[in-house]
Amino acid sequence: MIDKESPIPIYFQIQEYIRKMVESGEWEVGDAIPSERILSEQFSVSRMTIRQAVQGLVDEGLLTRKRGSGTFISSQKVEQPLEGRTSFTKLMEDRGMKPSSEIIAFQQRKAEGTEIKALKLSEDALVLLIERIRYGDDIPIALEKIVTPWEISKDITKEELNQSFYQFLERKKGLKLGNGTQSIEAVAADERVAQLLKINNGSPVLSIERVTTLASGVPFEYVHSQYAGSRFKFYI
Repeated sequence: MIDKESPIPIYFQIQEYIRKMVESGEWEVGDAIPSERILSEQFSVSRMTIRQAVQGLVDEGLLTRKRGSGTFISSQKVEQPLEGRTSFTKLMEDRGMKPSSEIIAFQQRKAEGTEIKALKLSEDALVLLIERIRYGDDIPIALEKIVTPWEISKDITKEELNQSFYQFLERKKGLKLGNGTQSIEAVAADERVAQLLKINNGSPVLSIERVTTLASGVPFEYVHSQYAGSRFKFYI
């Protein structure tokens, strides 16, 4: 079950065992996992090692602790198609999860190199920078940075951003949205991302860059999102 001679840390092997139990369906969302005592006896390791393994999975969002009750399987990964334009708010609602956002940056500034090229702006163009943490059922799923031309977004409020940015553009601005192009790569979470998403430093993160256009073909949004790899997956 675990190999104590392996260079792979024992706590990590135990985490992989728990993940496999969840992925196989043997342990389902809402199930309580065995106690620290039972797991320490099962693997013939100290409770401290079990505690380290479990805490790592709690930090990732796979497990959740309930005081006085135990530790439970909290959720499966949220899935999203890789192609097309999808609202995070709608994605959460379609899966019966409560979407929410925490805005950590909201400011006007001059467009920078990558943004100028992506949004086809002049070098002195102004943009609105929005950075927010996106949650599903109060679990941090992604850190999202949005850059959009100031003329399009200048009258949006922080309160409106707690909902869907796309809904604001369609309902309040009367804009018809088109599609977008995006690229994806796997990276390791740096210290800031790990802290904001409540994952371990160096944990796998899906880094997504997307440019979205209006129906007319004019780009209106450049987004760089970083999704906690343990809580999210894309499919084609």
